[in-house]
Amino acid sequence: MLKLYECEFRSRLLLGTARYPSPAVLADAVRRSKAEIVTVSLRRETAGGKSGGSFFELIRDLGVKILPNTAGCHSVKEAVLTAMMAREVFRTNWIKLEVIGHHDTLQPDVFGLVEAARILSEDGFEIFPYTTDDLVVAERLLEAGCRVLMPWCAPIGSAMGPVNPAGLKAFRVNFPEIPLIVDAGIGRPSHAATVMELGFDAVLLNTAVAGAGDPAGMAEAFALAIDAGRVAHHALPLEPRDMAVPSTPVIGKAVFS
Repeated sequence: MLKLYECEFRSRLLLGTARYPSPAVLADAVRRSKAEIVTVSLRRETAGGKSGGSFFELIRDLGVKILPNTAGCHSVKEAVLTAMMAREVFRTNWIKLEVIGHHDTLQPDVFGLVEAARILSEDGFEIFPYTTDDLVVAERLLEAGCRVLMPWCAPIGSAMGPVNPAGLKAFRVNFPEIPLIVDAGIGRPSHAATVMELGFDAVLLNTAVAGAGDPAGMAEAFALAIDAGRVAHHALPLEPRDMAVPSTPVIGKAVFS
């Protein structure tokens, strides 16, 4: 079971809810994925005259845990205010904390992230911080009160997959008891399997499913890949070698004259 802030879940896939072709497709993707946690951006769904109320009703009808996020926030003040508004709307202390520092890569502003995490933690929030794979930043986030870490594996929406596997592996080694969720940059089910084989506890993604030709089918594929990666990690896969190793014994083989 996946345990996050005293809550337990069977699924290790957290699914975003943005940019789906229609609400019906979104609902189908969530069901096919068997995800039990979905992320929702308060800013996105209430901006531009959208029918936020009907969207939130759809999410609640799916019977999943809502993880509001501060997507689109570029300052500590903005992120904290958005988190507080989300708590009022969704009646939850959970928040996926994003403080964006770079417009092109959407890389987190790690200094603002730590500051916002400290403010929100002191106010009773249970924080899921979107961060880089920097170990020092991770330590500061834990000191600020976070009990989950969510490093990226590539820029948001890039579909590049893990560009620094060694860095992600170091994350697992350095924080063996902390729930680790890879967030951002996953493009294919094979990418999800790879990070799960490294020992991560879960994967959070959105664009790779919402932007697929068949979002529901892709959601199911990711769920299967995540389970496969988790099983493979516990089965202790072979490490890469720099030479061939025969699978058939060469000692005692039959000799024909």
